[in-house]
Amino acid sequence: MNPEATSERELIRNYINGNHASLQVLIERHQQRLYSYIFLLVKDKQLADDIFQDTYVKVINTLKLGNYKDEGKFIQWVMRIAHNLVIDHFRKAKKIPYVESNKPDFDVFDTLSLTDPSVEERMVLDQIYSDVKKLLHFLPEEQKEVIYLRCYAGLSFKDIAEQTEVSINTALGRMRYALINLRKLITEKNIVLTN
Repeated sequence: MNPEATSERELIRNYINGNHASLQVLIERHQQRLYSYIFLLVKDKQLADDIFQDTYVKVINTLKLGNYKDEGKFIQWVMRIAHNLVIDHFRKAKKIPYVESNKPDFDVFDTLSLTDPSVEERMVLDQIYSDVKKLLHFLPEEQKEVIYLRCYAGLSFKDIAEQTEVSINTALGRMRYALINLRKLITEKNIVLTN
């Protein structure tokens, strides 16, 4: 088997049929692009290594369960998994409060909420996040990407421009149009986003 000539579709089929070397070929074929993408988002080698590994664990599990839909876009699918894992990491990191102050009259208790969100508030917030995430699927791919990179991964527009290989103005324009389109969708679908 010539690894360079073998299509991704064949490699996936071979892996599902028990040829584990086929998965290794797929990983090696895309590892540089995938790792670079993850590293650019997280800017930490150890974290990038962990997310890279977690991505392929998810890929393997999905393939073994037969849940992969072959649409000829294997690397895009793998990168979307990695992207979601990066977002999950940043979400978890934001839940850990970090406070720093050089002011002499600083009181840490002034920065803390006295109560956790109630079950109802949490449910409403979860529903809002869910509704917005569903709406993103209606956006063009480049608008969806800039929303994810800015709002979920926390990248600057400069980093987004570098990652997507466009100018900063183009990245800003995509964000603007994404927000305009999201507002239209919210109105069209009669969705109420309040907390």
